[in-house]
Amino acid sequence: MNTQTIDHLTLSRLVEAGAVRAAHVIGQAGGWALSIKYGVAERFLAAQRSGKLRLFRKLETVMLYLKGIGISSFEVDASGYDAEVAKTHHKRPDRAEALRQAHQAAEHDAWFRGQVQLGLDEADKPDAVFIPHEQVMAEWATKRAELLQRAEGAST
Repeated sequence: MNTQTIDHLTLSRLVEAGAVRAAHVIGQAGGWALSIKYGVAERFLAAQRSGKLRLFRKLETVMLYLKGIGISSFEVDASGYDAEVAKTHHKRPDRAEALRQAHQAAEHDAWFRGQVQLGLDEADKPDAVFIPHEQVMAEWATKRAELLQRAEGAST
């Protein structure tokens, strides 16, 4: 199998230019590879992050991908496809947790930025009252002393 690859952006540009002569979906042990013929060259679609051969788990996913970029006719070679390997080969439960954490982080970031903006808006008001640093520190020193006294009283 030819190991030269192209990325999604290149494939999209080739489709836009009308340079794609044929698309072949080829069954592999673990999924479906996509081969594109343009000019005299034939290249396989590469995964975005790794640059390695992109494998689609389902034939329907490849079909939707191709239709989405403007290729509605393609050939399928299922001779090398192994359904059992495809079922177990691509499981990544760690991704669900990573995505959940990413969404939580984005929500927290949005909340935090909102709180900062509220504080800035409040400080920009003409009737805003500012308390001197020394006064705040003195009040906290008093509060801290009271808490320490209570804690010492509770431990005896």
